[in-house]
Amino acid sequence: MNKKQKRMSRRIAVSLGIFLLGIALGHWNSIVAGILLIGAWGVAGHDVIMDAYLKIRAKKPFDEAFLMTVASGCAVILGEFSEAAAVMIFYQIGELFQSIAVERSRRSVAALMDLRPDVAYIIRDGEVEEADPEDVQKDDLLRVQPGERIPVDGIIVEGSASVDTSKITGEAVPVDVTVGDRVVSGGINLSGVLTIRAESEFASSTVARILELMDSASEGRSHTESLITRFAQYYTPCVVYAALALALIPPMFTGFQFAPWIHRALNFLVVSCPCALVISVPLSFFGGMGGVSKAGMIAKGGIALENLAKTRTVVFDKTGTLTTGNFHVVKLESDREDLLELVAGAESASHHPIAKAIVNAAGGAPAADHIREIPGEGISAIVNGHEVMAGNLRMIDRLGLKAPQAEGATIVYAVVDGVYAGYIILADTIKPGAVEALQKLKNQGISKICMLTGDRESAAKMAASELGITDVRFGLLPQDKMSAVQQMMQEDPHVAFVGDGVNDAPVLTMASVGVAMGGVGSDAAVEASDLVLLRDDLSGIPTAVAIARRTVSIAKQNIAFALFIKFGVMALSIPGYANMWMAVFADVGVAIICILNAMRAMKYK
Repeated sequence: MNKKQKRMSRRIAVSLGIFLLGIALGHWNSIVAGILLIGAWGVAGHDVIMDAYLKIRAKKPFDEAFLMTVASGCAVILGEFSEAAAVMIFYQIGELFQSIAVERSRRSVAALMDLRPDVAYIIRDGEVEEADPEDVQKDDLLRVQPGERIPVDGIIVEGSASVDTSKITGEAVPVDVTVGDRVVSGGINLSGVLTIRAESEFASSTVARILELMDSASEGRSHTESLITRFAQYYTPCVVYAALALALIPPMFTGFQFAPWIHRALNFLVVSCPCALVISVPLSFFGGMGGVSKAGMIAKGGIALENLAKTRTVVFDKTGTLTTGNFHVVKLESDREDLLELVAGAESASHHPIAKAIVNAAGGAPAADHIREIPGEGISAIVNGHEVMAGNLRMIDRLGLKAPQAEGATIVYAVVDGVYAGYIILADTIKPGAVEALQKLKNQGISKICMLTGDRESAAKMAASELGITDVRFGLLPQDKMSAVQQMMQEDPHVAFVGDGVNDAPVLTMASVGVAMGGVGSDAAVEASDLVLLRDDLSGIPTAVAIARRTVSIAKQNIAFALFIKFGVMALSIPGYANMWMAVFADVGVAIICILNAMRAMKYK
């Protein structure tokens, strides 16, 4: 517990001790017992009474403190000292539970906020200087010792180590890195001394973006939270006036016997306190935000979780989202055993992803001479004494050769010494776990999964076939993707779009839930999204859906339970069937039960 909670718990303990002593002495001396019980009421409730007084002075009286002060104060005036003290003590116990629950939920979200590095060690003229991370400039060389946090994103130029990135990605297993590997800010060096070349200044680093996201995450209140807040604004003054009417009007028709009706009105006031709703509903959503943060994601407020819980249609971008963007060879058709090696040699000087995929598939490339690019067609070179040409069908047609029809995402045709020699089919690599993630979404009741891509028909359909997606739309520009999602939202307003690139930002903004994949790689995508997956792992999406649905379910449980108990006991208070102890349970007891239920939103396995 923090200092405030410890002070509150000590005050509760003291007031409860005085209360029990007063109850024990009640049969011996009622005057002493009364003084003790009034003292217990004052010790427990002095801050509540002061808060109510300040709110009255500010002309904003109608809140929980006002209700508790009026109800318990009138009970003291009526001589019901034990009830007055009990109301205030148990109200404070409920407030303590609330404070602890909120603190736990905030810590689960704020675990990501502990990412900011305290210091950076910059190498200048061979000397290591201590500096503020915000002083780091692009291309600065940084020294990171074991146990230190990486201050900015960068490339390792010397050393190797294991880096703990669990706070950033949610991945518990440390990542082994060495020279040439990229590391992100916020990770902790567990072993080995690293020299890192900064890719950017601190303001543009991964950890700075995450901190900025977390700062704004609590701003997006859910529709349910906003509804409860508006409900409390009107509900509280209404029940105050209703209690006043209950205390004054019926006695006029029953011989002006005010005492029993005032007692009923006090019970009515205690029961009517809306703290169970005002506390537990926002706490449920805050707990859900904590749950997704533990799973390596950031939800931008309760509104993101509420919309995600309603989602039944999920639309995916292809490249970089469902696929890695890295090509691999899926088929080689040739009578020559050395064709792959020859084509790899011809492609060895190219930095194109297709060329790199062919070289990797061949396990390297032989030396090549006279490498020449053929614009719009392909490339030619002398490899192992053979003239090798690799390219598309336009190259084959220009040479007047015949090639068989081939179906595939990307096809490279080969000509060796002027003779057609075969073809190589390449495809984009499906992300690990993508198929399983999509199946989980289907199992969760997601009725429609669609893939939108700017790729050609053959590439799109091959990827969709591997992923088990039947609704695939290809050759789309960014505006075409927006039109497609708009059309889907006319049929179902709750559509989630998952993307990772700058060109996905307009669609992410338009969708009811925008999900940015792959951490904070694209500023535009992250800014436009409602949910950010810090780890480039599609399994986070069904996890987020499950947490969102559970969070909304818990919030609804709390609303239904609190209203049912409160309205029931309020109805019993009018004819006098409910006593003050029932009223205390209907207020504080219900609040504590709702708070404990709301805390379940933080825990999801």
